[in-house]
Amino acid sequence: MPHPGPHSWRQAKSASRAVWRRWIDGWRGAVPRSRVVDVGWLLRHAKASFIWDAPRPVLNKGQRSAHAKAVSGCPAVVDHDSRLIEVACPIDARIRFQRDARGRPKLENALGDASPIRARHLGQMLQLVDEREWRHPQRPILQIITPYLFLADEPVWLTQLPPVHAYSPVPWPGVLIGGRYPIDVWPRTLMWAFEWHDPSKDLSLKRGEPWFVVRFETMDPSRKTRLVHAELTPALEDYLQGLEGVSNYVRGTFSLFNVARSRRPQRLLTTAAPFIQAAATGE
Repeated sequence: MPHPGPHSWRQAKSASRAVWRRWIDGWRGAVPRSRVVDVGWLLRHAKASFIWDAPRPVLNKGQRSAHAKAVSGCPAVVDHDSRLIEVACPIDARIRFQRDARGRPKLENALGDASPIRARHLGQMLQLVDEREWRHPQRPILQIITPYLFLADEPVWLTQLPPVHAYSPVPWPGVLIGGRYPIDVWPRTLMWAFEWHDPSKDLSLKRGEPWFVVRFETMDPSRKTRLVHAELTPALEDYLQGLEGVSNYVRGTFSLFNVARSRRPQRLLTTAAPFIQAAATGE
């Protein structure tokens, strides 16, 4: 590339600092950035960890049509599905909402002795949100604590969604409560939160079926994400202790993001073993 002439230099000097930097980058050739952002996942504080399957990609599920104009080949559909990571339900259960003789809400293992999961252990997984904290007075909110944790060393936002790609012949009598937060600053373990719109119907869960999906957003929407198995290092565990349970003490945990950034180690993501290759997520 020829050296810029005097006229070019005069234009560069009169430009703003930001324009000058862009001009220099273009002249020298900007350093290419990776097309893929690594997102780590791990199971934290998981009891009976073998029941919690590894997250899996949604892409290429099901039979594909050979027709050139088939929906399965639509670039927009493929790109959307390639950015979804599916988490499977860990248990078979039928959960019933009831009120006791004093009108207090409670949960019941509707399968009784036929349940594959013991009532005591099911009760340890389930958490009925205090009635005063429901979004609607007639819609109970149930939470299931999961050990799934996602993290990144670049700005990445996680959105938790219902399994929008999957059809269930027995629909849930309510909706999953989604959420969105930055996993490079606030890598907390996920909750499965369910709002019971029809409490007269049981909530049926089936092990192995799609339970929820997560979608990752990067600063550059064109970049893909690659899911890797992360290691729970001492530095990461110490950082997680700082954000654990803060919602019990303050209102609006997003207000603590600046504190979290100031105390964040330079590196949180240490790869334990590769799990999903870039090709599997549509890269």
